[in-house]
Amino acid sequence: MSGASAAAGGGARPAPSGATGTAGLWNIANILTMIRLALVPGLVVLMFVGGGDDPAWRALAWAAFTIAMITDLFDGELARRHDLVTDFGKIADPIADKAIMGAALVCLSVLGDLPWWVTVVILARELGITLMRFWVIRYGVMPAGRGGKLKTLTQGVGVGMYILVLTGPLATLRWWVMAAAVALTVATGLDYLRQALALRRAGRAGQKSGDGRAGARRDGE
Repeated sequence: MSGASAAAGGGARPAPSGATGTAGLWNIANILTMIRLALVPGLVVLMFVGGGDDPAWRALAWAAFTIAMITDLFDGELARRHDLVTDFGKIADPIADKAIMGAALVCLSVLGDLPWWVTVVILARELGITLMRFWVIRYGVMPAGRGGKLKTLTQGVGVGMYILVLTGPLATLRWWVMAAAVALTVATGLDYLRQALALRRAGRAGQKSGDGRAGARRDGE
């Protein structure tokens, strides 16, 4: 059947895998992403109200951070399940993720609650992974693994515990949670680097092999 006949028959072709859906900008997934972006300046303000050590204001900052983390769990899944993927969401979602986590880490370090080296390690890893994805994007996509998801969860719990004003055993516990988060941050970062190098090598080898076959066909023509 020709393409014209199929069109006349009303048959709809399935959208290619990974294609952006036809959803408008104002859908629930994008709204959740916008809420997360709006919470970033709110979190910063709440962290420093009352000198940055008022338990009540820090509890409100924790609530803002937690809401942001929860929306992060749902917006991407909603977009994929209900065909709400948009160009805005593809760009804004990762920006919102890094902005809320980066803002919390920097605020904690400025207030002296979290060592700067922890903030630098985590933010450097996130920036490095983003750059690596662009570095190998022509050869393929590096999927998020279980380790990366566990890292994100551990970071969220650890940072959330540091936002709260905790003392005693809970203060000790949050140190161990953050230590685990840093260890996972470094380990998964190295694993992504390994994947990126392997993907790039395989892609370049495939390109060279393809060029050789193309050259052989040209010689035979």
